[in-house]
Amino acid sequence: MEKLVVLAKILSDINRVKILALLQRDKNLCVCEICDTLELSQPLVSRHLGQMKKAQLVDVHKEGKWSVYTLLSNSMLEYLFKEIQEELFMLPHIVRCNSRH
Repeated sequence: MEKLVVLAKILSDINRVKILALLQRDKNLCVCEICDTLELSQPLVSRHLGQMKKAQLVDVHKEGKWSVYTLLSNSMLEYLFKEIQEELFMLPHIVRCNSRH
């Protein structure tokens, strides 16, 4: 029950939902790509991602100087994404970091 409450808190913020949706769509994103795409500050995005990591929704690995995030398998999230699949097309296209790719 506690995990459901944590998930509900994470889903209560539109920016966190957008971050999860971007990760669902694009699989691996660095913090700068999320910041630039959603036009959010790096400290805010990092705080959101930290909350998601603590809730075991995302994983992070280093690629050089970049922290790259991916979604972890989670049946609750998979159910959520089935429900919002129709709205994923409304998300902006990723603004790529020029030096990462």
